Amino acid sequence: MTSPTAATGDTSNNTSNSTSAGALQGRHALVTGASRGIGAAIARRLAQDGATVSLLGRDRAALEAQAAQLGQATGQLLVCDVADAASVQAACAELPTVHILVNNAGQAESAPLTRTSDALWSRMLAVNLSGTFHCTRALLPGMLSAGWGRVVNVSSTAGLRGYAYTTAYSAAKHGVIGLTRALAQEVAGKGITVNAVCPGFTETDLLAESIAHITQRTGRSEDEARRTLAALNPQGRFITPEDVAHAVAWLVGPGSAAVTGVAVPVSGGEVS
Repeated sequence: MTSPTAATGDTSNNTSNSTSAGALQGRHALVTGASRGIGAAIARRLAQDGATVSLLGRDRAALEAQAAQLGQATGQLLVCDVADAASVQAACAELPTVHILVNNAGQAESAPLTRTSDALWSRMLAVNLSGTFHCTRALLPGMLSAGWGRVVNVSSTAGLRGYAYTTAYSAAKHGVIGLTRALAQEVAGKGITVNAVCPGFTETDLLAESIAHITQRTGRSEDEARRTLAALNPQGRFITPEDVAHAVAWLVGPGSAAVTGVAVPVSGGEVS
């Protein structure tokens, strides 16, 4: 799962594992939550593979910084809250046809069920699930007209197995997988694939916030908290944003046209 108390951030710019430079030449991709973390790594990888990449997020300055890294591969910058349906529709109306949509924007917060407020519940569903719906609904017509499209939704291992104290987040991420599977069936004969990737705990700048939350709540040291979370991965490590980006690149690349409706764990064997 991504960080249990916040949306993911980034700690690495490594893209050296790419072997498909040029595979996405002529394709236009939109990555949501693209200014940092998993979203930034995905944007870099798709650009490396030849796509023109438009970036969507809530912080213009952060999007501009990411665009500077992508250089000429940058498409448009969309400042938008994915939880706001009208804002998404207006922003996406300005775009040329989007061939590849990566719904990465999300948030994660933890609380026992009895202390999960209506506001927290609504916030987790609005950003993680409704945001995915809003963006896909806005951009799917262009894919249908083009007769080709790739949608990848960033869910979480929490969407496959659940974790204690994450009922709202887990429910939203389970919903993302349900949306993925249903839409994949709907558009399977129209040149469009719809898949999900499900990261485990991911090494980002905001993972530190999750660890700090654990140490504050339990009294464990930072090292103990990190070992506890990393131990959930049979490889004994945290996932990197680039691990997720490589999986996304495969799902949108030329070799995966027959793969649709699947939820791919990126978790070192935690979930299969």
